[in-house]
Amino acid sequence: MPRGLFITLEGLDGSGKTTQINRLAAWLKKRGHRVLVTREPGGTETGERIRALVLDSRSKNLAPMAEMALMFASRAQTVAEVLLPALAAGQIVLCDRFTDSTEAYQGGGRELGSAVVLELHRQLCSGLQPGLTLLLLPSLEASLARARSRNERTANESGKDEGRFEAEQDAFYERVWQKYREIAAREPERVVLIEGDLSIDEVHEQIVEAVAEHLAVLTAAAKA
Repeated sequence: MPRGLFITLEGLDGSGKTTQINRLAAWLKKRGHRVLVTREPGGTETGERIRALVLDSRSKNLAPMAEMALMFASRAQTVAEVLLPALAAGQIVLCDRFTDSTEAYQGGGRELGSAVVLELHRQLCSGLQPGLTLLLLPSLEASLARARSRNERTANESGKDEGRFEAEQDAFYERVWQKYREIAAREPERVVLIEGDLSIDEVHEQIVEAVAEHLAVLTAAAKA
């Protein structure tokens, strides 16, 4: 491919994104692709500092607009420092979350709406869009239970606190869930929805099927 491919994984915390992005990276590398894995918020030194602030449960009374602005500050840095150079070098970039997360969590969960999120993305992220988005939506109950258990375990083992969002009420997550489904319905050519309480292997199989199909389309277009 003359230019790289940008793939994002989306879903609620506890949906299995981290496991699946690592398995997908290994699958791609075995087939000779150069792969870079990153995450949002985070992905750069500046982004990781923002991540620590935004996800820490001690960051109380953070205004929704301030929260969204911090997410985009991290993302704009990642776009400039990591994503655009890697894609220009022909790499496949796998990113754990991107602007769909902000639309779901701040646009939906915080009820800021989609328009402001999409406009900020246009202004701050060079209009960069994933070529393919893999949206993992197991049941809401299962996702929240896993996320809350994981964050509690991590806090106990390392003292690292990333549980601020998991402290939200279920109604918040219902709005996030519904916004994710709205995004998938709005952009079916980009977003592949993988839903249900599937096993790790079953989810991986659906992911590699979608990625293989996408790569085949890109290869055929390049030859045409």
